Amino acid sequence: MYFKKTNIKNSSIILLMLFVQFTFSQKANKLFVEGNKLYQESKFNDAIDKYINVEKQGLYSADLYYNLANAYYKTNQVAPAIYYYEKAKQLAPNDKDIKVNLAFAKRMTLDNIEPLPKTIFQKISESVLQKITSDNWAYIAVFFAFLFAFLFLQYHFSSKSIKKRFYFVTSILSILFMLFGVIFAIHTYKVSKNKKEAIIFSEQTSIKNAPILSSETVFELHEGTKVNVLESVDNWKKIKIADGQTGWIVSSELKEL
Repeated sequence: MYFKKTNIKNSSIILLMLFVQFTFSQKANKLFVEGNKLYQESKFNDAIDKYINVEKQGLYSADLYYNLANAYYKTNQVAPAIYYYEKAKQLAPNDKDIKVNLAFAKRMTLDNIEPLPKTIFQKISESVLQKITSDNWAYIAVFFAFLFAFLFLQYHFSSKSIKKRFYFVTSILSILFMLFGVIFAIHTYKVSKNKKEAIIFSEQTSIKNAPILSSETVFELHEGTKVNVLESVDNWKKIKIADGQTGWIVSSELKEL
């Protein structure tokens, strides 16, 4: 199968560690570079081992996940390829290479699920509001709060009616933008907190109508399909797929992002 974007990322791993762990980060960078070299030599399984060793140290970056996904794709391992492309996308949501490669990997999946139509608010939320993190919305709200305070003081101490009118209007707009920032910050925080996604790792699995093996099968899924995790009971998870259907799956047959 033709794969448009097989290039790997050669930048250094973004290590979210303290300076006292310098030795570990040096080792991780060495493993990362060795993995890249093995990938370029088409030794994909060996490259995967190197990348996984980096991940096992608790270190990660979008580049690491992207290269790992590419290596899995090259070995026709659908589920882990999609899983790590999705992990890379979480860290670098606007990276075009990740988006393109993820789209190619998804073509290898067997499940053709027609998503439910989205409301206007859902479309706005996904395409606009969720493009900015809840923390950044909070920063925006704080900025407009300070701007409001500044403009209100200018209004209070200004003597000319034209300036007072200008400062009054802009201060009102600032407080409105601040309120919108707070509302959007709360909204995006709730969405991110409640959004638990997972990738099916089992080659084929039966989704049950109850968390019991003897219960009725409502539908089947195959490796690489992304689902939303709604709740957990013992070693079962209740999932929801894009078309709105829900059911229960054994926890070991999927991997949460």
